[in-house]
Amino acid sequence: GVYNMTSGSILLYGGSGWIGGKLVDILAQQRILCWKGEARIEDRQAVEGEILKWKPSFVINCAGKTGRPNVDWCETHRQETIRSNVTGALTLTDVCAQHGVHLTHFATGCIYQYDDNHPAHSGIGFKEDDVPNFKGSFYSRTKVMLEDLLQAYPSILILRLRMPISEHLEEPRNFITKITNYAKVVNIPNSVTVLPDLLPVAIDMITRGLVGTYNFTNPGTITHNEILDLYTKYVDDTFTYSNFTLEEQAKVLKAERSNNELDVSKLTRLYPAIPHIHKSIHAILIQMRHNLDASRTRPTDQYSD
Repeated sequence: GVYNMTSGSILLYGGSGWIGGKLVDILAQQRILCWKGEARIEDRQAVEGEILKWKPSFVINCAGKTGRPNVDWCETHRQETIRSNVTGALTLTDVCAQHGVHLTHFATGCIYQYDDNHPAHSGIGFKEDDVPNFKGSFYSRTKVMLEDLLQAYPSILILRLRMPISEHLEEPRNFITKITNYAKVVNIPNSVTVLPDLLPVAIDMITRGLVGTYNFTNPGTITHNEILDLYTKYVDDTFTYSNFTLEEQAKVLKAERSNNELDVSKLTRLYPAIPHIHKSIHAILIQMRHNLDASRTRPTDQYSD
């Protein structure tokens, strides 16, 4: 296709991952030239080679270990988690800094948890410069380590996502898909990132060359039960779920999970059109139902003979 070269080219790491793959698709739709990095991000020579080869205007890091099937994996695979989330991310940052290339990290907002100054349901969210107070999982601890180190690199963009949501039920990393498959769920308000709302915003921020740290979720919070009640309404009216407490949840998990509200006023000052989560979740679940209906009615074996 014809590419829009005015916005510069992008080298993206983690392009075979869930969010990286979505970014690759949007960049193609927008006719922005994008190369998928092949190097392991902890391999400095390989990363440097790719940056010299492609000469990108922007580098995006979507690589990182969240663990399979979940962050409990990181508790027992600590070296691999550090290699990717700390050593790799820092190596990529350092190479980009030395070559004067703008870098964006897709980071996490799961580095905070509700406390006395930020109680649940209060509407008082954690701001970008608040000191992380969640150390309950090794995954989150590596993300805090990285953010500390990245303070030395002022010309990068850090986007903190939480509990990413998409309109496709068949995507196992989708937060909606995850919680519909759990035997029991906690019922706590959280800031979440609706990917169709926010990934186009990310690309705009990147191609504008913005720098700094941004909490990168929809405004507002939503509870597990609110999502699942709407899932039952729009997607599957036979669905049922049950709750358990944080204490009960802790007995079946290796690592604690972060629950928090992020203050996104820094982001929404620039992008006031990002919808509130309670508005967006309806649209996502309606779209999810449409997608499921379309996949069920699609004639698959039309040409099989």
